[in-house]
Amino acid sequence: MELALVVLVIGVALVFDYINGFHDAANSIATVVSTRVLSPGKAVIWAAFFNFAAAFVFGTAVARTVGAGMVDITVVTTSVILAGLIGAIIWDLITWYYGLPTSSSHALIGGYAGAAVAKSGMAALIPSGWTKTLIFILLAPGIGFGLGFLFMVAIMWICRGTAPSRVDRWFRRLQLFSAAAYSLGHGANDAQKTMGIMAGALFAGGFISEFTIPFWVELMAYTAISAGTLSGGWRIIHTMGSKITRLQPVGGFAAETAGAVSLFTATAMGVPVSTTHTITGAIVGVGSTRRLSAVRWGIAGQIVWAWILTIPASAAISALTFYVLRMAGMP
Repeated sequence: MELALVVLVIGVALVFDYINGFHDAANSIATVVSTRVLSPGKAVIWAAFFNFAAAFVFGTAVARTVGAGMVDITVVTTSVILAGLIGAIIWDLITWYYGLPTSSSHALIGGYAGAAVAKSGMAALIPSGWTKTLIFILLAPGIGFGLGFLFMVAIMWICRGTAPSRVDRWFRRLQLFSAAAYSLGHGANDAQKTMGIMAGALFAGGFISEFTIPFWVELMAYTAISAGTLSGGWRIIHTMGSKITRLQPVGGFAAETAGAVSLFTATAMGVPVSTTHTITGAIVGVGSTRRLSAVRWGIAGQIVWAWILTIPASAAISALTFYVLRMAGMP
């Protein structure tokens, strides 16, 4: 793989990472904006800072899973990686346009898999790497829902008898910490997926002798996702922050804390979990503590359908892109 092609792939990977931050800014700031604890401008700066700070806190377990644990690295070529990235970018932009909080993570792994299968068939996939990811596709919303519900119930019990105005004042301050923790987990899990793709390109091109994640790759990935978060995906922020359910600071704190705990755990396990699925489940769980009708289940249903479609849709777009690139003569 020539140097120019590797540089091209890494550049497109960073574009995806930027769009990931832009698309998923809602995951980090929707709750803190909807509760009016921070203005949108201050919220994206807060989230972007902690997105980048994750570079110095977490390892690269998720990056290794995405880069070499899901697709056989020996079949990976320039066109496979590039087609996978293009498919993920196109699906992210489509769902951003319609304001749907789908998973950029699943778009990326779906696109990467779709391009690899188009090149070498189903044998290109590593079943063991897919097992835990597919399990967490089902578990992530449920874990977020359960933790969000439990944290909210616990807070209501602890604060029983306390004046609502006092509770609101406390949690306006505490939500700054929960938003920071969630942004830290979001940056760690999502930026590592792009690192895995970038390292895959370097390995396939012979620029690294074994699959490792160079530190400069980590810094570039965290910088790109932080820059994307600074741009903010306002359409999705509106859906996440107010269309699913109405949140107060105490609810925002519970949802963000539930999401942060889930992401820290998944990142430590090396699982490329969906930050979108996790925080959406947590928001629904918090809303359900008031009454089931407090959740707009029609909106939640639309989101679920978008989740179901993400991997096959991005895989199909990437497979088509791979055939186009191959016809154009790209290796």
